[in-house]
Amino acid sequence: MPHNPVLLEVLRDRIGQSPGDRLSFADFMELVLYHPEGGYYATKEAVLGLEGDFVTSAHLGHDFGELLAIQFAEMWEHLGRPTPFAVVEMGAGQGLVAADALGTLQNHSPACFAALSYHIVEKSDRLRATQAQRLSPWLERVTWATLEDFPDHSITGCLFSNELVDALPVYQVIVAESGLQEVYVALADHPELALQEVVDALSTPRLADYFAFVDIDPATYAPGYRTEVHLAALDWMKTVATKLHHGYVLTVDYGYPASRYYSRARSQGTLQCYYQHGHHNDPYSHLGHQDITAHVNFTALERQGERCGLETLGATQQGMFLMALGLGDRLSALGQIQANDPATVNLAIQRREQLHQLINPMGLGNFVVLVQGKGLSAPAKILKGLTVPPLM
Repeated sequence: MPHNPVLLEVLRDRIGQSPGDRLSFADFMELVLYHPEGGYYATKEAVLGLEGDFVTSAHLGHDFGELLAIQFAEMWEHLGRPTPFAVVEMGAGQGLVAADALGTLQNHSPACFAALSYHIVEKSDRLRATQAQRLSPWLERVTWATLEDFPDHSITGCLFSNELVDALPVYQVIVAESGLQEVYVALADHPELALQEVVDALSTPRLADYFAFVDIDPATYAPGYRTEVHLAALDWMKTVATKLHHGYVLTVDYGYPASRYYSRARSQGTLQCYYQHGHHNDPYSHLGHQDITAHVNFTALERQGERCGLETLGATQQGMFLMALGLGDRLSALGQIQANDPATVNLAIQRREQLHQLINPMGLGNFVVLVQGKGLSAPAKILKGLTVPPLM
């Protein structure tokens, strides 16, 4: 598909106005994903779901959001049943998790629902409109905001994200004989190409400091080793920690601890592009029409949280987290269904398949769930989702 012409013109203009006629890869990624007139998330008609370019846990039925609601309700209890109890969902997609969580709390935890204030942080006007339509039954409980709208140390509750951090802009670096260098994006010399890469000195000492922060020494890697640096994720975590007064931060995403992230075998990093349910590693194709992501460095998120006043309560696989919240019981109940009606049997089979996808260790089940807290008593640090029942 041809590049989005508006986005291409924005890139050409921004590169021409930048020092050295080039952008950092992080600035390039920010523009192609989030520019309000040409960015992927701002303009793509169908980003998520079967009609889009990728599927999240929330697209596999209502279970993911319903089970998260169970965790939110327990958090509310641990915090002493505060009113208001804030759930801040950052990057809410099409509002599927919010709808399932709100409906579950309303029907099964009415006292928690009565105290609830649900806030959505979303950049995309298009997605905000979709969310508002889907959440129309609960609009008295839902507001849209930016993190900057919240005063520091003002939130009592839980700040939550699902597959948000992987879409935050990353820098790219390459190990050279002379040391660590940065990948920049410039206009291409060749007329058939729009953009090309330029490798040069680091634009900021924060890139080198990042590796020291996660105990990785780039000097020990072979020349040509290429990877990502997540400065935006550090800034995001600092903001989240600063806004939280009392409660939890729950982050769900795909990624690794630093020791695995920067494995020598992963010599070209983790950057991936998603286009029409396929994936590849060329971020300069389909500009404005494809997603660009990088795996999350969870060591960096944990340490940044701790540096900013959070305590790491635990990290586990999504499959184990959901099993601990009752997904195993749902699978068992499906296994007990005995019906002569083919439609009922087929529905049970479909539901079972969806649940297995949520816990599949080769897919969504291997996502990491990181839970951090602030100002918690010892009992409040023990969460149901971080205790794993026996597998059935």
